[in-house]
Parts: sequence; structure tokens; C-alpha cells
Amino acid sequence: MKKFVFTYHGSWPTAPTQEMMDAWTNWFGSIADHLVDAGNPLGPGREVTTTGSQDLTPEMAPATGYSIVSADNMDDAVKLLADCPIVDSVRVYEAMSM
Repeated sequence: MKKFVFTYHGSWPTAPTQEMMDAWTNWFGSIADHLVDAGNPLGPGREVTTTGSQDLTPEMAPATGYSIVSADNMDDAVKLLADCPIVDSVRVYEAMSM
């Protein structure tokens, strides 16, 4: 199986509701056999380039969390998101072997 990284994007309300937290807990339970690392929410971030750095702003659609899953291929990884309580979007990346 290959590994895939999900990055979650979008704004959370200041305090997630119990309903939101239950939806995430239920979804993680439904894909438990594929979870490598359930991940964590992400706090403020900074983009670093060769010309300097800048804080990430909401307009830049920064990642707000991540998870790592195992799946046979990209299509199967994407299928795991069918019941995900997506905030705004989820980006899926294959973790390539080095």
C-alpha cells in the first residue's frame, strides 16, 4: 500500500461544536483501517521562499490540519474522503518513496 497525505483547508469557527467534533470522530472511525497517522489541527503558519518569508493568511488558504492514510492508489485515497466533514477542501498528496 502507498501512503497519502490529506491536508485540510478552511476556517474553523472559534469553538467547534460537539456536532462537528462527533462528525470528525465518526469519520476517523470509518477509515480506521487506513489511518497511518490521524494527524492534528495546524496553527498559524509561515511561507518561506528564497526571497524571504511571510505569515500565511486566510486568503492564502493555508492548511488547517493533516492526516496520513494508506491506500492502493490515488483514487482509493480520494474515496476515503466520501463521508469526511470537509471544512472547505482537502488536498491529497501521494507520499513518494525516496
